[in-house]
Amino acid sequence: MYWMSKRTHLQKLLEAMQFIDVSIADKITTITLNRPKVMNCINKAMHHELHEAFDQFASDITQRICVITGAGDKAFCAGSDLKDDALASSYPENGYAGLIERFDLNKPVIAAVNGLALGGGFEVALACDIIIASSTAKFGLPEPMVGAVALGGGLHRLSRQIGLKKAMGMILTAQPVTAEEGSKLGFVTETVEPEELQSVVDKYCNAILACAPTAIEASKQTVMKGLDEKSLKDAIRHQAGYSAFKTWREGPDAVEGPAAFTQKRKPVWK
Repeated sequence: MYWMSKRTHLQKLLEAMQFIDVSIADKITTITLNRPKVMNCINKAMHHELHEAFDQFASDITQRICVITGAGDKAFCAGSDLKDDALASSYPENGYAGLIERFDLNKPVIAAVNGLALGGGFEVALACDIIIASSTAKFGLPEPMVGAVALGGGLHRLSRQIGLKKAMGMILTAQPVTAEEGSKLGFVTETVEPEELQSVVDKYCNAILACAPTAIEASKQTVMKGLDEKSLKDAIRHQAGYSAFKTWREGPDAVEGPAAFTQKRKPVWK
């Protein structure tokens, strides 16, 4: 009864969304930014809808992967809606789009970038674990061109993900780069033709779902927390104390994997 009540609440919540679409298929949650007429720019209400959607994904034990994309074929997200007043003062608890300060989310998040990803849209993509980009996509932080500063984590994430000098080249010129250039710089995981975007995202999702859930979450948390350690030596020494690492090591999946391999059968993850 509790589970049915929770599902009913979730359905009502999803139906109430005005600016995003959320679909749940098997173990994958797909969040679609749905304001195509304004390049899926994020307004005040969208920030809070995204926060709710990510909260639901994080707390639902049946959901293993989140895919975020944009409606239409022109834009993933062109950033903040500048016509919407007082955006910065109204961000939800987990920051811009309810995602950029969600540091405790150990489940994989994939950005399926189907067009322009500028400003806050680029920052949302950078906060994801994997970026699959259409060859028509462009990425950039154009905030200085309108007298603003990228405050949604883009300055920090871009410099950490591609190195200082390459990041400064993008940040200080405020000029966008293509998906191919993003792939060469290292923040795009894979660039594909527009018609192949969904199938390639599906390929990544299927590969992740074939793995042990606890091993995936432990791997993500270990990478992210390890980057915060002072040295490689500290990262290796401390990883056994990370919460997701302990859950994996002490759980049944760590036993099931080797057992299934030995018995030449598919593992049944718990």
